[in-house]
Amino acid sequence: MFFTRGVGTHRAELRSFELALREAGVEKCNLVYVSSILPPKCKIISKREGLKLLKPGQMTFCVMARVASNEPHRLIFSSIGCAVPSDKNSYGYLSEHHGFGQTEQAAGDYAEDLAAAMLASTLGIEFDEDKAWDEKKEVFRMSNKIVKTKNVTQSAIVKKNYTTVVAAAVFIL
Repeated sequence: MFFTRGVGTHRAELRSFELALREAGVEKCNLVYVSSILPPKCKIISKREGLKLLKPGQMTFCVMARVASNEPHRLIFSSIGCAVPSDKNSYGYLSEHHGFGQTEQAAGDYAEDLAAAMLASTLGIEFDEDKAWDEKKEVFRMSNKIVKTKNVTQSAIVKKNYTTVVAAAVFIL
């Protein structure tokens, strides 16, 4: 699996989406959206490595966050969070978070938080969801059950026309 992101702008919303996919490098694939499970033993590779393995027209599974707007000056974002368990034989979680008005940093942190919270609940790790992200990270670290979290996030400020932002976790079979 690899992470990618992109932004596209065009007078037609569909074209802005296609341009965002093009920037992300996955416009040539038939994307099939799947839910948010990171398979056991799934290796995370670089975008560069992953793109080399894609073939035009292939069915490509992904977890994608996407948002579009044509409202000038609107801040839009899409983010994928990832939580990887320390036990490689266990599954992890991916989360999709998208919307308006959050910075890339805030959106990325929130997406990681969502993925980690979902994984923590399946692992029996108790934590207060209202605590600050840094406090929750410490609980995860102390449990030794979540090895890492990460995110990929794309944001943009709409100028004119439609702007679409995408973030995706793309699976290679």
